Amino acid sequence: MTLEIQPVKQPDWTPLAYEGCTNVTYKSLLKRDHVALAMLRFGHNATIHEHAADIDIDVICLEGQGFTSVGGEQAAIRAGQRIQWPADEPHRLWTEKSEMITLMVEHVRAS
Repeated sequence: MTLEIQPVKQPDWTPLAYEGCTNVTYKSLLKRDHVALAMLRFGHNATIHEHAADIDIDVICLEGQGFTSVGGEQAAIRAGQRIQWPADEPHRLWTEKSEMITLMVEHVRAS
């Protein structure tokens, strides 16, 4: 057996270039038929605009702390915690006077 070591899709931090996103960078790590993994890094006063997705997403806070909203309900999130964003529900992540790194687990629907 020969081990096949493959590079990750995007190993460097890159600015998240969506309208309404501020001070957020990301690394896209893996995309498979049913799952995609990415890390998001939030600086101080960073935000991802509120939007909905057609897939379920698990958000795992790896470092720091910030805030999330789902369907208009807001809560703090910190390292060691996770939340699921259900498909089709408006959601958002942001920081104020802190920084945060999250792992995003996107549950891709089969085509």
